[in-house]
Amino acid sequence: MSVLLTGAAGFIGMHVAESLLARGERVIGVDSLNAYYDVRLKRARLARLEGRPGFTFLHADIADREAMLPLAEAHSDVTRIVHLAAQPGVRYSLVDPFAYVEANVMGHLVMLELARRLPRLEHLVYASSSSVYGGNRKLPFAEADRVDHPVSLYAATKRAGELISESYGHLFGLPQTGLRFFTVYGPWGRPDMGPWLFSEAILEGRPITLYDGGRLKRDFTFVADIVAGVVGCLDHPAPAKAPRVLNIGNHRSVEVRRFVAVLEEALGRRAVVVDAPRPATDVEETFADIEAIHALCGYEPRTPIEVGIPRFAEWFLSWRKGG
Repeated sequence: MSVLLTGAAGFIGMHVAESLLARGERVIGVDSLNAYYDVRLKRARLARLEGRPGFTFLHADIADREAMLPLAEAHSDVTRIVHLAAQPGVRYSLVDPFAYVEANVMGHLVMLELARRLPRLEHLVYASSSSVYGGNRKLPFAEADRVDHPVSLYAATKRAGELISESYGHLFGLPQTGLRFFTVYGPWGRPDMGPWLFSEAILEGRPITLYDGGRLKRDFTFVADIVAGVVGCLDHPAPAKAPRVLNIGNHRSVEVRRFVAVLEEALGRRAVVVDAPRPATDVEETFADIEAIHALCGYEPRTPIEVGIPRFAEWFLSWRKGG
């Protein structure tokens, strides 16, 4: 039996693949290796997986149905899917909106069509986002909250994926769990996210921009905690006709300026800070209610930023020196 993992060369995907392989799973990793950010980083992540017993890589775009749908026959032993591939980033959706609809809506649909063709499918776990909560002011964000006022196209495409999954659960009985990821950070993170951008600027003496004086708050979640939740959910299939959506976060809301202060300490340098108004695509605060995922699989994040940020900084410094 095998696990099909999309986004295998991605930040979270690589870590999930390593966790599955470590416990003896066979993993079929899929990734398009697109150029949204430096492909060298994606290939370096992939190099950590290739050659390991049980790992197979397929270079393919999840939105390409001619490439993806035949996998149902070629890999009919797949019993579980972890679908993480997507077009990420909130602000980039203002630059290339078509990329989001192609990857996050069409790509999600293709994966559902593939899933329903697999004869032994037990569970599909897919990545949604805390962005679906939009400008909600009730905290912490809970799965029962309204999510019909997205403030970015990225959020709208992620909510669309949830709704399509709901319909496929009803129509075809696909057992599915959607995970609303909050702000994930850690080693091998993405160059378009705050920890990387802040670190690079601090080390090069360039200013960093903190919106609203750094008072925006985020539920920063260390990647190892996220992986434990993803794998835990994978091991607890949803009922066939009852797709579920769960938060997966740290259940702590931290001001961005506090995050930067810990990062400064880890890097041994002070940041040059520039203040700016909050962009329309950004919300004031994110904060995950994680009672449901805890009840399902015992999910309990254990890594505060005072531990997680130094781990990221150590990796980042090593990466800058050439790995």
